[in-house]
Amino acid sequence: MNSVASPTVVIVGASHAAAEAIASLRKFGWLGGITLIGDEPGLPYHRPPLSKSYYKGEVVAEKLLIRPASFYQKNDVCLMLGRRVEAINRDTNTLSLDGGEQVAYQYLILATGTRARKLPISGADLPSINYLRTKQDVDGIQSQLKAGSKLLIVGAGYIGLEVAASAVKQGVDVIVFEAMDRVLARVTSPQVSEFYQRLHKEEGVDIRLNAALQKFEQTGHGFQAITADGELIPFDAAIVGIGVIPNSELAEDAGLACDNGILVNGFTQTDDQAIFAIGDCSNHHNILYNRRIRLESVPNAVDQAKVAAAKICGKGVVYDQLPWFWSDQYDVKLQTAGLLQGYDQVVTRGDAKSRKFAAFYLQQGVLIAVDALNSPAEFMLSKKLIQQKFSPDAAKLADPDVSLKVFMS
Repeated sequence: MNSVASPTVVIVGASHAAAEAIASLRKFGWLGGITLIGDEPGLPYHRPPLSKSYYKGEVVAEKLLIRPASFYQKNDVCLMLGRRVEAINRDTNTLSLDGGEQVAYQYLILATGTRARKLPISGADLPSINYLRTKQDVDGIQSQLKAGSKLLIVGAGYIGLEVAASAVKQGVDVIVFEAMDRVLARVTSPQVSEFYQRLHKEEGVDIRLNAALQKFEQTGHGFQAITADGELIPFDAAIVGIGVIPNSELAEDAGLACDNGILVNGFTQTDDQAIFAIGDCSNHHNILYNRRIRLESVPNAVDQAKVAAAKICGKGVVYDQLPWFWSDQYDVKLQTAGLLQGYDQVVTRGDAKSRKFAAFYLQQGVLIAVDALNSPAEFMLSKKLIQQKFSPDAAKLADPDVSLKVFMS
């Protein structure tokens, strides 16, 4: 067991955030021990490619690694992979592991991420019903499909649509069921939703909107889904992508404040100052938007990891980054900056039919978010302008026409 004389930072969750936390701790001068505990057997790896390049076989497993094995050796990291933390013992600053071991910490970083939300219908536990969160999930899905197979995707969010784009290019027959009246309804505007619906139709994906599934069944020839109106949909494999749930149970059981994630302050600290939470499991008060936000993005995970490491090393830096995201589908790269909630006007620029345009979201004439599709220049400029909205010079943007003048010139 580690002792107080040998201070240790323990990171739970072998994630993107964890890998960045390790690098930042050493960069900022942490000389004590670092222990990484993860329930998957391998080193931290990139997850965005799972539904895209890794699914299509363009990237092998080794290339997914965020850092090579030598990085952890060079930085003297104790790796405890394929292990599960069962409890945080705050009174003794120790963790209880599944094998009965106790691991001590001076500082604890929770980078536990999220898990897939389960579909609550009959038959959802059949072997052909899959959730895509890990490399092992993708490997299992690939073993169920080949050219000509029928793939049913439940949920037209980013994951569902990215998998649809990857699978149809491999000759798989893809049908997507979405309960809402448009794709990406929770994260974008009707204009961008319409673009993606048309894009997938052009590529051969069958998208069903306002669609409800009643149950899954195994038949003598495979599997089938039964819709709420009685239609039978045969399939070889199904992927459910209806959102995620933050892995906050460890924190909750330890008495830490949680609400849609683990609540943290501007330094990513929980209400126990020795315990931090970063990445998808973390719910922070965003000083730019003046409200609590839980973000599911790699940039957020990386930035929060740097903030946590800086605080541990005595270099307190408040987390104040603008949220941004991306998605790759077919030959279209979507780059999003800002959060569009509360917009009252959409200004589009470019040609959607050519698969190159941008949607600018304004609130009282001021730019608050952008969806840039194959439009990197518009993304970068918008990101800068949105950041300016929150700067000390934000009053300069009071002219309700300022953003429109920029984009319509």
